[in-house]
Amino acid sequence: MFKKVLVANRGEIAARVIRTCRRLGIQTVAIYSEADADSLHVKWANEAYLIGKPHVSESYLNIDKIIDVAKATKAEAIHPGYGLLSENPTFAHRCEEEGIVFIGPNADVIAKMGSKIESRKTMSEAGVPIVPGISFPLQNVEEAASTAATIGYPIMLKASCGGGGIGMQIVHNEEELHKVFEGNQKRATSFFGDGAMYLEKYIQNPRHIEVQLLADHYGNYVYLWERECSIQRRHQKVIEEAPSLYLDEQTRKRMGETAIQAAQYIGYTNAGTIEFLVDEQKNFYFLEMNTRLQVEHPVTEEITGLDLVEEQLRIAAGEKLGYSQDHVQRQGHAIEVRIYAEDPKTFFPSPGTITALQLPEGERIRNETAVQSGMVVTPFYDPMIAKLIVKGENRKEAINRMLQALGSYQIEGIKTNIPMLKEVLAHPEFQAGHTTTDFVNRHLSSVSIKK
Repeated sequence: MFKKVLVANRGEIAARVIRTCRRLGIQTVAIYSEADADSLHVKWANEAYLIGKPHVSESYLNIDKIIDVAKATKAEAIHPGYGLLSENPTFAHRCEEEGIVFIGPNADVIAKMGSKIESRKTMSEAGVPIVPGISFPLQNVEEAASTAATIGYPIMLKASCGGGGIGMQIVHNEEELHKVFEGNQKRATSFFGDGAMYLEKYIQNPRHIEVQLLADHYGNYVYLWERECSIQRRHQKVIEEAPSLYLDEQTRKRMGETAIQAAQYIGYTNAGTIEFLVDEQKNFYFLEMNTRLQVEHPVTEEITGLDLVEEQLRIAAGEKLGYSQDHVQRQGHAIEVRIYAEDPKTFFPSPGTITALQLPEGERIRNETAVQSGMVVTPFYDPMIAKLIVKGENRKEAINRMLQALGSYQIEGIKTNIPMLKEVLAHPEFQAGHTTTDFVNRHLSSVSIKK
């Protein structure tokens, strides 16, 4: 096992990784920007180094500075967390060149699955079902229109290198396509440096269900059941749960085996997630692969009893998986909500100073955060400031426990999406398990901006 690990991230995920490292007796190195000097991840690490100004390009995305800190502190490995450089093949390759273990898959796999167009091609070759659509970049709106006419409206316009719903839009007709194509292309270029767009058939009333998997360097693969992530706003997940109420055991097994099939085809190692869209007939289609730890990984940990960060560390250190598929059991039901510093009606970010903070406590309640009272939530980073996870013997108990926990969640000085989360969890359609990806737009009367 490693003696020292640098955590190349910030906020709650950096604190999460550091917590597991501390339990395993691993020394940790934190990096931070000028805006994050008071963050908990900085306080929890054994060593912490300022690497730049608040903007990510001058700090958390500065590969040279991060590598310099790793080398100066003699860190044997780097954990990238999620977001930022976690799926950057250049960063992974640079770690390999410097003799530093990148805790994740190799650079070639990251690059192959980082492009949604290339990953569609690869998964089709692997025999994994994909959403009907194209697997080449569109040259212009005219080509997009002729392709959409062949597939049939509605279609989903997507950025090849996108994430978090950026550059993604449902389009219902050719007139609408002409209006939105260029804007989405420019937005994708601005955020990802690549404006390549493609399109897929829009699946009506889908569920967003993903399969967590682990793979070591000795050809051993396991899937850790599924998470349902259908409750979204602006194509960004806000509530996740495991297991999915929608799946029967036969479909659940087929999805897990398909995820392993996909991972084996590309020679995947470490923790990864295959995301699927599931239609009203329970047909499932490959959506994308996340070659990193997911924001929603705690719900999988709660139902399996595994620490996924520990599993990542052990695999990266060259250890074999200590169990086979038959040993991966699931128990109970877990729900996670993402706490955002944003207006619950408009979803606009709400930076400011947290003047008071009281986290819920109790049995089977888990808080993941790196903020505290007096801290400033800046506009420089993603507005997610915390996650709240609960577990119950069944889904009903988990929902009730989450509602109680959110009721005692006290945060002042900034607006948060907690009122919206309460409304979703209390809604009869959510409690009945009718959780499709358009749930927020369809059922929440409090939301004033839908797109």
